[in-house]
Amino acid sequence: MPSLAYPVPTDLSPATVKNTASLFRIVTLALISGAAIASRLFSIINYESVIHEFDPWFNYRATRVLAAKGFYEFWNWFDPTAWYPLGRVVGGTVYPGLMATSGVIYYILQALNLPVDIRNICVLLAPGFSALTAWATYMFTKEMKNESAGLLAAAFIGIVPGYISRSVAGSYDNEAIAIFLLMFTFFLWIRALKQGSALYGTIAAVFYFYMVAAWGGYVFITNMIPVHALVLILMGRFSHRLYVAYCSWYAIGTLASMQVPFVGFQPVSTSEHMGALGVFGLLQIVAFIELVRSHVSSQNFQRLLRVFLVATGLLGASAFVFLTYNGKIAPWTGRFYSLWDTGYAKKYIPIIASVSEHQPTAWPSFFMDLQMLIFVFPAGVIMCFRELRDEHLFVIIYSVMASYFAGVMVRLMLTLTPVVCVASAIALSTLLETYINPVEPDAAVEVVEPKQTNGETTAAAAPSTPAGKKAKKPAAAAAAAPTSALSELVAVSSGKKTASSRGIFGLDTRIVVVLNTLWMLFFFVFHCTYVTSTAYSSPSVVLASQGPDGSQHIIDDFREAYYWLRQNTPEDAVVMSWWDYGYQIAGMADRPTLVDNNTWNNTHIATVGKAMSSSEENAYPILRKHDVDYVLVIFGGLIGYSGDDINKFLWMVRIAQGVWPDEIQESNYFTPRGEYRVDDNASKTMRESLMYKMSYYRFADLFGGNQAVDRVRNQQAPKNIELDYLDEAFTSENWIVRIYEVRKEDILGRDLKSANAFEKGKKRKRSKPITSRRRALAA
Repeated sequence: MPSLAYPVPTDLSPATVKNTASLFRIVTLALISGAAIASRLFSIINYESVIHEFDPWFNYRATRVLAAKGFYEFWNWFDPTAWYPLGRVVGGTVYPGLMATSGVIYYILQALNLPVDIRNICVLLAPGFSALTAWATYMFTKEMKNESAGLLAAAFIGIVPGYISRSVAGSYDNEAIAIFLLMFTFFLWIRALKQGSALYGTIAAVFYFYMVAAWGGYVFITNMIPVHALVLILMGRFSHRLYVAYCSWYAIGTLASMQVPFVGFQPVSTSEHMGALGVFGLLQIVAFIELVRSHVSSQNFQRLLRVFLVATGLLGASAFVFLTYNGKIAPWTGRFYSLWDTGYAKKYIPIIASVSEHQPTAWPSFFMDLQMLIFVFPAGVIMCFRELRDEHLFVIIYSVMASYFAGVMVRLMLTLTPVVCVASAIALSTLLETYINPVEPDAAVEVVEPKQTNGETTAAAAPSTPAGKKAKKPAAAAAAAPTSALSELVAVSSGKKTASSRGIFGLDTRIVVVLNTLWMLFFFVFHCTYVTSTAYSSPSVVLASQGPDGSQHIIDDFREAYYWLRQNTPEDAVVMSWWDYGYQIAGMADRPTLVDNNTWNNTHIATVGKAMSSSEENAYPILRKHDVDYVLVIFGGLIGYSGDDINKFLWMVRIAQGVWPDEIQESNYFTPRGEYRVDDNASKTMRESLMYKMSYYRFADLFGGNQAVDRVRNQQAPKNIELDYLDEAFTSENWIVRIYEVRKEDILGRDLKSANAFEKGKKRKRSKPITSRRRALAA
């Protein structure tokens, strides 16, 4: 009987142990789900139930239409207030999964006579789905190792900041439900692959369709599963299980995804989806080869195989090139090129590069979003190499792909976080199981090598070491330890079993390691709670600052300005702003906007950029041509709000320059020394731009004759700025939002600059006409 490090009960039946373990797992999962939901409610507790950021405001507005008028009205909704005067066909330009999910929940609650407002459903949808994500991650990790690893992975994904950043209460964006669908689809794929089940493959296709309807990141699934299948084929692991699972997933999933209007025929006509189609065709070829192998002799089979593979490869490559050349298969989009070349978007598509989420990820972000998991993650991947079953290969591929993409784009940290939680849970659960297991290994027996004495061989065996004490290794064995460890790793990777006894001796080592691991987990929870409550629970529409005494001061300038627009302007008043604020203006102010966060029309956005970067005289015809009544700008120079339009101004210039390179040049907005300044040293083009004048108009008056200072740029602000074509209509309490009304043409036909000078008593100096009397005097 093996020795134990500590006593354990021996009078428990296996059924009791099994039932108790199941109960503990259920209770633990329920507690993890509760923690996942509760950790995402800081934004509601600190601020109130409000929709966050920018894109969620459109999603909320669309969901209100669906809840009030029904699904078909939403499906056929044409929004005339967006992209004025073009409008937007919403049903054909949106992923409807998020809105449909909220709508279904709303109708179910109404049917149960629970009158919950649609806004509260939208605010709490992401926390609710985070609990489902924890459950899906548990199921996925259980397929990789066991239930213990699954519970750890569920706990990690429930509170890790890398996922919470996109799923706090009020963050009503597509990612709110997408990560659950991502992990559950992957779980169903692994289950279908392990069992060769067409049923699980079909269910995986259904949830893949749900993912396609919910988020554009579905392309990650579209390429991850084919890559996994391709690597299995190349490793010689083709099986009927793989064939059934992949074909059922691809055939049904592709047909279902084409039912989403925004996707349409893209699964069979764009380069991003050709990999999945290619692997589907390859599987048919491999299956056909396996069929031929069973009916043809080995020698003839080898000859036929070479000819068939060469002919099929040439035919497939030629067809792909031909279809791409003739436009039947669309090339890769700019967003995907920017994933492989981080400088591509900045050179060719500045509208993509201008989004902060599309920037490369800074190293501190990995430690802030993943904390200790970033260190444990590689250990989990290595443990997958030790067994290297088909499902472990999926985790390895997922880790490599997601690590690269998360490094080149901040937003894709979201896709890396689940696999980090899974791999880390595999590593930590293995560590804890090893050190908690009470069974100690059998004592090793030291064997003395035979000695050659006078031609006779003698052998002696050292007495066995007492149980509970580690046997001493000979010097030769100690020297060969690295080689044996490497050989063991190779043996395990190749499927060979080693006969060496493993385990931990003594209770002291176990206690030290377990307590240290628990301390790391406690510190992880503390870090996640702190980061969530401080960094990721602040809505962009409501800002907060801390006073010298530690008191919190709420800055509500955005909603103040949008409410002013809603109450003090006509319903058809057109508002021009940079595209970042389009959804918020439409959602809270309910006014038509020129551009918004959909960014589908680069020329329209460039037009706004041109107006902002031009002088008043040149911008005014653009404003009148587009029926603009009000211009809204964000300025943070007074309180130090760094996300204002002056800091974004160069992107407006770059986007406008891409369309009108002869009229707008970025270099004109820098000083001769190449500096971007806003003080008296700013370039003439910069000082005359509409954005510059609207931002600093009357700003110097706040300082009572002292030198005005821009707290964001830490530079002296200009004085004596005058506006001739716009009138200040509203400035929020902290000067963050400034709204200007565009003047109408002068009723006397005068130039507005001249009319403004006349009203102020500053007549323009004009050359006097030479009369006949003056000519005579001159003579």
